[in-house]
Amino acid sequence: MDANFLLSTAGTCAEFLSAHLDGDWSAKVPDLDYTVAGVVAHIGDCLRSYSFDLAAGPTELSTMDGDVRPESAPGELVVTLGTTAKVLAAVVAASSPESRGWHPAGLADPSGFAAMGCDELLVHTYDAARGLGVAFAPPPRLAAATVYRLFPWVPTDTDPWPTLLWANGRAPLDDRPRLTKWTWHCAPLTEWDGSAPIA
Repeated sequence: MDANFLLSTAGTCAEFLSAHLDGDWSAKVPDLDYTVAGVVAHIGDCLRSYSFDLAAGPTELSTMDGDVRPESAPGELVVTLGTTAKVLAAVVAASSPESRGWHPAGLADPSGFAAMGCDELLVHTYDAARGLGVAFAPPPRLAAATVYRLFPWVPTDTDPWPTLLWANGRAPLDDRPRLTKWTWHCAPLTEWDGSAPIA
């Protein structure tokens, strides 16, 4: 997982959202305390935070505020999504593979931050699509790389997109019930202990 993959994911999500700018972005997203505009703003907030966290290193950086305004026009929110993805991608590309940044799920390396950025983009674009009443499904390669980097314990014999949604607590997967708790493995995969964690 690298900067180019993050940019490809952001491009896919921005293209999808740009095709639905005339939808009702004030609509509530089912099962979430967000509107469509709010969840897209949240993507930008996450990507911006991740870029700071990776640049800051292993100590939590809690000195700044600066949220994306969900009342912004939909087109501006999509531009913000793309811009924050570019900033995170630049920090990922400039960081050494051994770099670590603070995250509540663990000390993530650049690959982990890129993957978390992809997860935010894909899953929350899916959330926005649900609020808009349209369907979103990314290219399988984007879902596969994201789910297997962040959730190495998930089944590998299932379609990667439904598997990513299941791993994020969004939907059941075959006979597996929808998860009520979940977490990422954002540290290097060499540090995974082989077990499925309990969030």
